[in-house]
Amino acid sequence: MIREATVADAGDILRLVRELAIYERDPDAVVNTAELVERWLFGDDAAASALVAEVDGRVVGVAVWYRSYSTWTGVPGIYLEDLFVEPKHRGHGFGKAFLVVLARIALDRGYQRFEWVVLDWNTPAVEFYEALGARPMKQWSTYRLEGEGLAALGGR
Repeated sequence: MIREATVADAGDILRLVRELAIYERDPDAVVNTAELVERWLFGDDAAASALVAEVDGRVVGVAVWYRSYSTWTGVPGIYLEDLFVEPKHRGHGFGKAFLVVLARIALDRGYQRFEWVVLDWNTPAVEFYEALGARPMKQWSTYRLEGEGLAALGGR
């Protein structure tokens, strides 16, 4: 079952994000807390939304997303920040179900894009996404500014 996450899911969302970081070979990168998940996914100024997958009342998967905006199309889109399903629950359709729900949200709202990034070495995910019709944006590279570089540019 896929459903919209609620504030009661904050701990499970954080648990799954930590499991994703382990899978992506960067277990120490997550500094998020349940309080921050509550604030930024469910607070008055929420920056993102989440869907969760449940099996027998236990959260086993998560998709965290937010609305993006394209100056080229002139309309919003969906950016999928994280998609993770516990290993023992993979292969049961949860990943595709998350993507179907998000595609329907995009279509229902008149959005024209649904985007995400995937690590180059994550062959199972790349093959899964391409089998659904997604294509890599080969001409584009993702850049990130954080930590000292962000502080330096911001004058702090």
